[in-house]
Amino acid sequence: MLKSLGKTKGFVFSPELEGRAGQTTTGPKMRQKKRNEFLTEVELEFMTELWTLGKGSVRHVLAQLNPDRNLAYTSAATILRIMEQKGFVSSEKKGKTFIYSPVLAKDAYQSRTLRDLSEKLFDGTPASLVARLVTDDGMSEEALKEIQALLEQRLTDDSP
Repeated sequence: MLKSLGKTKGFVFSPELEGRAGQTTTGPKMRQKKRNEFLTEVELEFMTELWTLGKGSVRHVLAQLNPDRNLAYTSAATILRIMEQKGFVSSEKKGKTFIYSPVLAKDAYQSRTLRDLSEKLFDGTPASLVARLVTDDGMSEEALKEIQALLEQRLTDDSP
């Protein structure tokens, strides 16, 4: 490998750099590709419709979306294919149509997402997440009572 002699205009062979052509020896490492554990906003819209439908074609999913969405068939088909590549849905070909089914149950995805949110935003402390939720001024008394009942039920179920 050749390396610069600094201010001179020549290059010399450098055995310590041999085999590293095209690689920089300084600077931060390249960021690793983002893992596909979570759905994007539009993928979540599609997944929500598939959870409701159980399974469906591109046209079935498009028909369930808000009409203001105005998404082209080809765009919807691409989104579903990406979701399949990420492992969130599977497909089965029926004639010329692909029928998509959720691979991951809604409650499993909710749990995964809440754990991630708790770890990233609430320092891995679920109590902090719940505290933020229940101290929100927008929380109705009815919703608070519902949460209280759920907590009491959970504590009763976990008792020896």
